[in-house]
Amino acid sequence: MSLDAMVEDTTHLLEVWVAGWAGCRGYETGREGRFPSVLRADSTGDWEYFAHDPSDNEFSVLAAKTAEAPARILTILTNDVDRYARLAARHGLNVTSQSQTMMVVDMETQDAEDPWLPDDDLRWVPTTEGGVHHAVVYAGDQVAASGRVFVADHTAVFDKIVTEPGFQRRGLGSFVMRALAAQAFEHDVEAGLLLASLDGQQLYSHLGWTTVCHVLMLSSSHEGADLSVG
Repeated sequence: MSLDAMVEDTTHLLEVWVAGWAGCRGYETGREGRFPSVLRADSTGDWEYFAHDPSDNEFSVLAAKTAEAPARILTILTNDVDRYARLAARHGLNVTSQSQTMMVVDMETQDAEDPWLPDDDLRWVPTTEGGVHHAVVYAGDQVAASGRVFVADHTAVFDKIVTEPGFQRRGLGSFVMRALAAQAFEHDVEAGLLLASLDGQQLYSHLGWTTVCHVLMLSSSHEGADLSVG
């Protein structure tokens, strides 16, 4: 499937991303009607529901399920953020995050070789556990940067790409992405997929990634965390 075709089929991309994200984090998955859901056992301890451009009636059902418990989250992928923010207010939900985007890349454009670290005082350790590939960069015994990737449906789903505050602006975010891509190429991968925080969007664009849509997180509480990190 071409990159353009993937971008047009956001509903499928969402299904693949949920499978890969849940794989990265060991989450239990489920369904709420035709929509995927995930039990966030390590954080909220409750369900998060995901939908791409649901109808008003579908949104009403998902909003009602979300409002049953303050820890539940409804995440909408859309390019009409205002519409769903209005619907959320109508159903008593709050917007807890709207800065993230879904991004995709053709993995043929990514380097399959292990990258080189920019400084001799750094070292990186690749590991794999339960199908999840990890890349951790150390400065001595201190973690400088890290990330992970899980392959679902020929798609490398990247997660938790983090550069620690004392090591930023040294190219470590790019290094981790390239290191994880090299690990992902141990599988038959065609595309890369991730949710990007506001800080990450410029980095991923520089690496050739394309924005698909915005990500809107809703809850009956006022608390929320970006899916890309939290």
